[in-house]
Amino acid sequence: MLRAVLIDDDQSNLSALSEKLSKHCPQVEIIGRCDNAHEGIETIEREKPALVFLDIEMPVMNGFVLLQQLKYRNFGLIFVTAYDHYAIKAIKYSALDYLVKPVEIDDLKAAIAKAEANNENRNGQLQVELLLEHLNKKQPKRITIPTSDGLHFINIDNIIYLEASNNYTQIYLATDQKFLVCRTLKEFEEMLPSDPFVRIHHSIIVNKHYVEKYIRGDGGQVVMLHGRVLDVSKRRKTEFLKAIGY
Repeated sequence: MLRAVLIDDDQSNLSALSEKLSKHCPQVEIIGRCDNAHEGIETIEREKPALVFLDIEMPVMNGFVLLQQLKYRNFGLIFVTAYDHYAIKAIKYSALDYLVKPVEIDDLKAAIAKAEANNENRNGQLQVELLLEHLNKKQPKRITIPTSDGLHFINIDNIIYLEASNNYTQIYLATDQKFLVCRTLKEFEEMLPSDPFVRIHHSIIVNKHYVEKYIRGDGGQVVMLHGRVLDVSKRRKTEFLKAIGY
């Protein structure tokens, strides 16, 4: 059973989400419904829930400021938001879930299923800290990636390159590790900084700091750390050469 706190300044949204959880997610026990951030903080600190549903846009104190004020952060977190492009980008960095209002039942069930799986590992505090790091510094040093066996927190500087595999992405690290992630390469392109990451092919993004050699050709090829040779597409060649200062 997941003990959950719901925080939203709109009572109608609180009621609608409570009803959907009660009808469709019996594994969730609602232990608190808060219509303002201050009450939300008090309830979280007192009850120490396993799961928090949090609205982003609230008067006086928004959801992100609420998280900064908390001492207890070891919970699963699902944002409930109308829209906020930058916020959603930050949320993806930390592999946190978000639901768009009005909340669809299938999306809610999927989010709860992930929350149940993650509850065993209790990585909530690390994810929240990474989210706040991104919001405060604009460019975090780490990203969180969901894999088949849980969540991995990896240093961006350790990424050599990323390669698309249908709707998955294979990430290769300087530590000789690799991870297959259920995210598209496009999502990672939007998340990662354009410097030092550059797309050299429709299916490959490289960290230019790990390019050891460029081999001339129509598009050419790059030799990466550990000797992996990757093709540069003809239409990406100019962009790549500019990125490496040629």
